[in-house]
Amino acid sequence: METPALEVVWRLGAFLAVFAVMALLERARPKRPLVLPRLMRWRTNLAIVVIDSLAVRLMAALPAIFGAVSVPLVAVAAAVLAGDWGWGLLNNVAWPGWLEVIVALVVLDFAIWFQHLASHKVPLLWRLHRVHHADRDIDVTTALRFHPVEIALSMLYKVAWVLILGPSALAVILFEIILSGCAMFNHANLDLPAWLDRALRTLVVTPDMHRVHHSVRRAEHDSNYGFNLSIWDRLFRTYTAQPAAGHQGMTIGLTPYQSDGPARLGWSLWLPFVSRTRGHG
Repeated sequence: METPALEVVWRLGAFLAVFAVMALLERARPKRPLVLPRLMRWRTNLAIVVIDSLAVRLMAALPAIFGAVSVPLVAVAAAVLAGDWGWGLLNNVAWPGWLEVIVALVVLDFAIWFQHLASHKVPLLWRLHRVHHADRDIDVTTALRFHPVEIALSMLYKVAWVLILGPSALAVILFEIILSGCAMFNHANLDLPAWLDRALRTLVVTPDMHRVHHSVRRAEHDSNYGFNLSIWDRLFRTYTAQPAAGHQGMTIGLTPYQSDGPARLGWSLWLPFVSRTRGHG
């Protein structure tokens, strides 16, 4: 089985398993009552991830459609190309395979942290990213709610990092699976025991930690940018431990969009093109 096919099987299997577990857990131990009807939001958020997946599949097919395009437009294919041609740092060192995988996972996680920071600071990127933040509730489906243009740009950004770093295709597949799984975990509307949250957030981003990032307060949603490792926010002093209003009293989303608009597909896809450019609380 070719690497791209393996990627699809592994990622889809891991995605479905983690999604099902998180969905069941947040129904059993919800942290907050939902503001908008679950079915309405889930229909929109799941439709967005289907559109995103089709966009990525199209990007993967473009090099085959246009023979003149020599650089793959998806991260795993870029890793295969980098390995074949000896491009990137890790393809030019004699480190053990396990160490190369660990280095790749950590470096790529930092790259995503930095990208997330930039998506809040660069106005053009924020126009796209506010589709994610406009969701008025936060649960496992919020982890999937990214505008397809943002997803396409994110994939090109990862391709650039892969070509520079030179990780193996296996490392990239593992990273994508871990990133997706951690995002669904820390977006889940899950009430973890306080002791477990404290223990976990020393290493990874927990639901309580990431929920702060979805607050309408700008000082709070301009913090806690991590999706996987929690170290980057602590290291770069963008860490906020708890929301000022508490997890039950805080408002999720963006101040200008406290309506049912974010739960509608057309509204969400059109949001980057409306005139308001910030939408911060």
